[in-house]
Amino acid sequence: MSERPTVVQTEDLDPRAAAWLGERCHLVSCGLDRLATVNGEFESARGLVVRTYTRVDRGLLDHFPGLKVVGRAGVGLENIDVAECRRRGIEVVHTPEANSSAVAEYVFAMLLDATRPRTYLRRPVDAQAWCGLRRDHRANRQICELTIGVLGMGRVGSRVARAAAGLGARVLYHDLAVIPEERRQGATEVSLEELQASSDVVSLHVDARSENDGFVGRAFLGRLKRDVIIINTSRGRVADPEALAGFLRDNPEALALLDVHAHEPFDETYPLLHCPNAFLSPHIAAATRLANERMSWVVEDVWRVLCGQAPTHAAEGQK
Repeated sequence: MSERPTVVQTEDLDPRAAAWLGERCHLVSCGLDRLATVNGEFESARGLVVRTYTRVDRGLLDHFPGLKVVGRAGVGLENIDVAECRRRGIEVVHTPEANSSAVAEYVFAMLLDATRPRTYLRRPVDAQAWCGLRRDHRANRQICELTIGVLGMGRVGSRVARAAAGLGARVLYHDLAVIPEERRQGATEVSLEELQASSDVVSLHVDARSENDGFVGRAFLGRLKRDVIIINTSRGRVADPEALAGFLRDNPEALALLDVHAHEPFDETYPLLHCPNAFLSPHIAAATRLANERMSWVVEDVWRVLCGQAPTHAAEGQK
């Protein structure tokens, strides 16, 4: 290239990945608070690197008329209008494998929090207190006693299935796609209705297609066990918060363990905030050093596109 192209970064990247791209491009950091006010400032920008909370839609793209590539440091593309990018000749790249292990681990962190209560001692206790602690922290269920239903056997769901089977659980799965034998990880394919009726735990791993919005609604919830554990680390929009809150109120033995939410951050009006059997975490399933590094290296594909090369991980359906 005769001159270094400008690339705009709107959210945090691993410093090494940012430095790598900065050695090759003119890398400009523009935070989300400032992004809404840009006006003609980035007409020459050829690349845009985002994470979770930058909405790459028609309005934003109008401020980047010279854009050649959008890099999403992460897996899902629901915050990016891929069709509009494609219409404008803009490549979209992402990191589909970057955080799968981290999210699968977090599913079991949440599940073990729910099924295996525990405490840690900071001082000596007498024999009576010792016995009381052992009695009070006796778990009602082990994972090997549970039937775990995996809804969606993609990169994360298949890892959850493998880990659950390794811990001795009976694992069921349902997916719209045909899952090859080598990816089933010891799980048994069942209908959606059987998964709902038989599962002690339902772990959601569905994609962001619009048909999945509100998928976990009243009808879905009405087919579950009354003491089911629902885990969602996929997409917040998949679960209808009003319906789920109602289900939890009607079934106090049920639990919802949710890392993703329809609106982030949520406010006081969020129905699940007031359910004692809903446990809400702030979208941190992929928050590990390794996952962050792997997601940040989307910059390699951004650079490939700017050099006229084919990217390794283009958005599905892109040429």
